[in-house]
Amino acid sequence: MIVLYSDFGLAGPYTGQVKAALWREAPGVPVIDLFADAPSQRPLESAYLLAAYAGADVFPMGSVFLCVVDPGVGSDRPAVALLVDGRWFVGPGNGLFELVQRRGRSVESYHILPADGAVSPSFHGRDLFAPVAGRLAVGKAPELAGMRLGSVPRFADWPDDLPAIVYIDGYGNLLTGLRASFLPPNATVRLAEKDRPRARTFSDVPVGHPFWYENANGLVEIAVNRGRADRLFSLGIGAPVEVIPTDCPPAW
Repeated sequence: MIVLYSDFGLAGPYTGQVKAALWREAPGVPVIDLFADAPSQRPLESAYLLAAYAGADVFPMGSVFLCVVDPGVGSDRPAVALLVDGRWFVGPGNGLFELVQRRGRSVESYHILPADGAVSPSFHGRDLFAPVAGRLAVGKAPELAGMRLGSVPRFADWPDDLPAIVYIDGYGNLLTGLRASFLPPNATVRLAEKDRPRARTFSDVPVGHPFWYENANGLVEIAVNRGRADRLFSLGIGAPVEVIPTDCPPAW
């Protein structure tokens, strides 16, 4: 399967044109819309979100992730592909794959070669990345897909977990770049200068109360039972959060 991860949105022509380019190279291969609203023009936050949602327990070996969050499109940033634990990731070499690569056990890196046809300097997702992703999805070897072995830029100064908001979902929940499994059991999360306790799920918290929990993909997520955390806190992508260890259970 081919998995789309981008900041293109579903309105307008961009996602549709990318899917058309994929169909030309890989007719009949399923195309899954994972995110069309990744953090817009923000590869840093998008990298942590991608790493959490590209899990092997959902997407089988051989899946091809076509990922485009690319504010430097048309610049000298490289076009890359990585084979990480049996799954392909195709897109810009701007840090978008840093966490996927860092957390992978087996990694091969490739440069995408210039395309034979016309390539818009502002739409590499359609003209450069999609054809390569389609060829990989039908099993073509890297050299026949338009790639060669080569190192990709690394971002060693990025932390292993990002203490910041990386996504706001349709319910107003605030997803962070923190993996919940690395937090102490009774840790609180400080947001907007106030500490928010942990809960297992929404129904464990009184209506209207904010809390944090481990979401279905392992990230620390801040929510309000039957409310919207984004409106309560008036915070956006990149807003910092702080983890406060505590031995005290929450008191609602």
